[in-house]
Amino acid sequence: MSYKEAQKKYAKIGIDTEKAIKDLSKIAISLHCWQGDDVGGFETTGGASGGIQTTGNYPGKARTPQELMNDLEFALSLIPGRHRVNLHACYGIHEGKVTDRDKLSAKNFEPWVKWAKKTGVKLDFNPTFFSHPMAADGLTLSSPDPKVRRFWIKHGIQCLKIGEYFAKELKSPCGINFWCPDGYKDEPSDRLGPRRRMADSLDKIFKYKYNKKAVIPFLESKLFGIGVESYTVNSHEFVMGYAMKAKILALLDMGHFHLTESVADKISSFLMTFGKVAFHISRPVRWDSDHVIRQNDDLRACAQEIVKMGPENFIVALDYFDASINRVAAWVLGMRNMQKELLKAMLVPWKPLTAMQDAGEFTAQLVLQEEFKNYPADEVWAEFCRRCGVDADEAWLRKVQKYEEQVLLKR
Repeated sequence: MSYKEAQKKYAKIGIDTEKAIKDLSKIAISLHCWQGDDVGGFETTGGASGGIQTTGNYPGKARTPQELMNDLEFALSLIPGRHRVNLHACYGIHEGKVTDRDKLSAKNFEPWVKWAKKTGVKLDFNPTFFSHPMAADGLTLSSPDPKVRRFWIKHGIQCLKIGEYFAKELKSPCGINFWCPDGYKDEPSDRLGPRRRMADSLDKIFKYKYNKKAVIPFLESKLFGIGVESYTVNSHEFVMGYAMKAKILALLDMGHFHLTESVADKISSFLMTFGKVAFHISRPVRWDSDHVIRQNDDLRACAQEIVKMGPENFIVALDYFDASINRVAAWVLGMRNMQKELLKAMLVPWKPLTAMQDAGEFTAQLVLQEEFKNYPADEVWAEFCRRCGVDADEAWLRKVQKYEEQVLLKR
């Protein structure tokens, strides 16, 4: 079937494929830099710690800022549309002695901004509350040690300043995600105290009068992590309550809940509460394992909620890290899978289906929900890719394999 034939078929159910292509081209997803080097960063060679574990030893990991920038740029060339790049604070670039995190500044990220301007992407940011001597016991902003808390409070404030710098230079608001791994391996004797300390530390960070038009902070919850299996300070309930009180956003991560929970079902409640939803797209397998996202039911359900409630109301970023496969391919596959599911959701006539739901016509709703799954979305995807000048099918993999042979395997 050609695109023109697909366009006519969709028109019969009230779907304008041209509008879908235009709408999809407007969605900028934030591509996470840490897939490129296994969450290593440029401070030490010790690797990730603090509840984060990357498995695998595939060759070609980025070792320097320039290698990571090159890999990101190549990945983006295989992805349709114009997107963003999400940096962690540990990816600051240092000349000589490493600047510690409580003293990081815009200067450490000037090369990233220069690269972003050249590449045409915008930047988002994350404080890095892990993989550091001051987080060795698994506690940062909730630590009972005032010295530790002060260090990380300063880090959080510096990250807000760096976000302001990104927004000013790139003329685009910078989303800043605060995720802390704080918690305990075994049952704590005191659950309230760490959360009170966490809230007090966050209060001190957000007391900094950041430019609210330039910086959009959000706080991320988590069920558990490696080494903090029994108690996580920033639980879902804590984060929801704190974010509402502080008038910031709470962030949903697809991997940070019980596997039997529907993250998609939470989205509408978040939108009603906060007016905007910050979202990390990931894939848990057994636990929060951050696998590369696939076109599965969970991803499809979340994409449908994003489309039905308006993509303009969402801040979407990818978040996974797999060192067992080609890292560039992991970026490209994940991003394209997200875009495909968004497009499929745009090609469903939700208004008549909703009318059936409200009228109690559940048989018709079920039948049409299933039939629409087999409409020719692939032809619309192919047209979208053609207009963006990228491969629509698996031909992009051959380019990654050539890049691996010519670049990655020589590292």
